[in-house]
Amino acid sequence: MIRSMTAFASGERATPWGTLGCELRSVNHRFLEVGTRLHDDLRPLEPALRERVAARLSRGKVDLGLRLRSPEGEGALRVDPTRLRELGELAIDLSSRFPGLHTEFSQLLQLPGVLQAPVADPAALQAEALSLLDAVLDEFVAAREREGAKLAEAIVERLDLIDGHVATLRTLVPQIRDAQRVKLQARLADLPQPVDPGRLEQELVMWLQKLDVDEELDRLATHVGEARRVLGLREAVGRRLDFLLQEFNREANTLGSKSVDARSTAAAVDLKVLIDQIREQVQNIE
Repeated sequence: MIRSMTAFASGERATPWGTLGCELRSVNHRFLEVGTRLHDDLRPLEPALRERVAARLSRGKVDLGLRLRSPEGEGALRVDPTRLRELGELAIDLSSRFPGLHTEFSQLLQLPGVLQAPVADPAALQAEALSLLDAVLDEFVAAREREGAKLAEAIVERLDLIDGHVATLRTLVPQIRDAQRVKLQARLADLPQPVDPGRLEQELVMWLQKLDVDEELDRLATHVGEARRVLGLREAVGRRLDFLLQEFNREANTLGSKSVDARSTAAAVDLKVLIDQIREQVQNIE
C-alpha cells in the first residue's frame, strides 16, 4: 500500500487528571525524524513514544505533540479546608499579639498546601498516553494511505502514457531507419566519385546501429513493469521508486541523444516531462 509522507491526525481522551490530547503531523523527509512537544508529566515517556512511531512509520519529518489540559470545575484546583482553617486561626491568634499585623485572604491561598492540584499517577497517565498515541497513529497511517492511493493513481496514469510513447516509438523506428537510409544513399549518389557498394552497405549498417534505440525502448518497458510491481508492494517504496526513476531518465536522455527525427525528439521530450511529473509524486511517498 502506497503511503504519502504528509498527513495529520489528532485525538483527545478524558482522564482523572485532565484531558489528554495527541497530535501528529508530518512532511516529506529522506529519513524518519521525530520531533516531540510533551507535557512535563509525559517527558519520561519520550523514548517509548519515539519507538511507537518508528514501529509504524519509516520516512518523514514527524511532529508529535502530547498535552494534558487540567479538568474544569472541581477537578482543577481545590482548597484544603483543614489547612486553610489552621492558617486562619493562626492569623487571628497573631493579630491579637501583633496589632499591626494584617493578613489578606489571597495571601493565605498562596501559602504551600492550601491550593492543591490533582496528582497524576505517572504509570496510569503514561499508559493512557500510549493508548491514545496508538489510536491516533491508526488514523494517521490511514490518512497517509488515502493520500498515497491518490499519488499511486497519478503515477499509474503517467506510466500508461509512457507505455503509449514507447509503443509509438516502436512503430516509428523502422520508418525512421528507412528514411535515413534513403537520405544517406541520396547524398552518396551526389558524390563525384562512385562508392563501393559493399563499403556503402557496411557504413550504412554502422551508422544505423548508432541510431538504434531498441534496447532503450525495451528497458523503458521493463522499468514501467517494475514500477507497476513496486506500487503493489505492501512496504515503504519511495526510495526504490526514486532510484528507478533515475533509470527512466537515463533511457529518455539516450533516446533524445540518438534522435534524428522530429517525431522521436518530441517523444523523448514528452517522456522526460512525464518522468519529472512522476518524480514530483514520488517525493511525497514514504
